[in-house]
Amino acid sequence: MISRKNASISKFIIHKVGNKFNDTKNSFSENVVDFDEVSYDLMLPFLLKPFGSVVQSHRFNHHSNIALNEINTYVQQIFNDTDAFIEVSKNIVTHLYEQSNSSQIKTGDVLIALFESIEFNEITTNAIGVFKIENKVNFFQTYLENKSYDVLSQKGISSKKLDKGCLILNQTDTEGNIVLSVDNNSYDAQYWIHHFLNIKYADDANSHTQQYMELCKDFSTDILKTSYGNQEQNSFLAKTIDFFKENEMISVEKFKEEVFEDDKIKALFDSYKKDFEGEKNIIIRNQFDVSDVVVNREKKKIKTDIKLDTNIEIKLDIDAPEAASEFLERGYDDDKKMHYYKVFFNVES
Repeated sequence: MISRKNASISKFIIHKVGNKFNDTKNSFSENVVDFDEVSYDLMLPFLLKPFGSVVQSHRFNHHSNIALNEINTYVQQIFNDTDAFIEVSKNIVTHLYEQSNSSQIKTGDVLIALFESIEFNEITTNAIGVFKIENKVNFFQTYLENKSYDVLSQKGISSKKLDKGCLILNQTDTEGNIVLSVDNNSYDAQYWIHHFLNIKYADDANSHTQQYMELCKDFSTDILKTSYGNQEQNSFLAKTIDFFKENEMISVEKFKEEVFEDDKIKALFDSYKKDFEGEKNIIIRNQFDVSDVVVNREKKKIKTDIKLDTNIEIKLDIDAPEAASEFLERGYDDDKKMHYYKVFFNVES
């Protein structure tokens, strides 16, 4: 996660990117933006705020040599010579244009910025941001004419939500430059992450934890919920969160032994994990350190409600993994020809 407390924009330019499948062309600016105070004070947090909550970082990728990654090459040129900012920014937009391999890829404004004094892991550095604005919102502009006010409908960029953006820090580790990415229009995630940026998750605890929790959530939905019902799914998710909270390091074998009581489900998990790794093109380590930040974030996303078609909803506590199996029974009533849940308790609160 970054801190923007002391951050500033030293260079900023706007271009427009087209789509070669729709026969729309790029349009380039020749000069950087000279902000007024009000616009600057709105723009800086608009661009950087989404990255304040980004935990996972990426690194540039290339099938043969990282130095051949286009965006990696362009940002290094700017870091080495800020006078090249305008010309290199055009190359970045041209590269983005070349990745529009479908008529569904949206055209839009491309904002490119050079930031100073961004803090990441207690280190202050500069960074380059590339942002794509795909959706504009309607707003009303009032104006005075002939001693009366009138209203005009216009389209503009909403300051509330960034469509797509990446932040490349001028800071490296053994894997290369640190890259952060956000994408609120994920219908074309391959286009942004893999084709334009060509980045992969960093080899760290955040990514390992995220990947394993995604595996567990998908397994719970695709296998447990489908074959065994909501109760089994929610019980598994609660046990998963509990296991991650109690262990600083995850052993996959220990996880399976503690979470699964049925060897059949354990075998289904092994098979699903293999397919998951192949589909995502990743390898999940047998042991890895836990990222508490990722666990707490993913915990908030997990829904453990059982919604029934009789307008009744049962809410399970994610922090009490044994409660579902101890105090909730699922059965079938032959007379009513309906499924039922039996809930055990001492007192009502």
